[in-house]
Amino acid sequence: MEREDFKLRQSKYYESRKARKARSRRLIQKGALLEKYFQADNLSVEQTEELLKISANYVNAHKLDKLKNDQPNN
Repeated sequence: MEREDFKLRQSKYYESRKARKARSRRLIQKGALLEKYFQADNLSVEQTEELLKISANYVNAHKLDKLKNDQPNN
């Protein structure tokens, strides 16, 4: 019984670890794209947020239909 419990906990741990790694990778890739296209590599986190706040309404209003969905694809 303890062995099965251990295997279940281990499996959950590996799944959550895999999900965290995938999220971290996605965030790093998106951050790199943000720096590339907005030339934001010299901006602080606060300045980057201001830039995104300023441009968010325009971007969301002009987003292509294929990019408009409720569930992000990553």
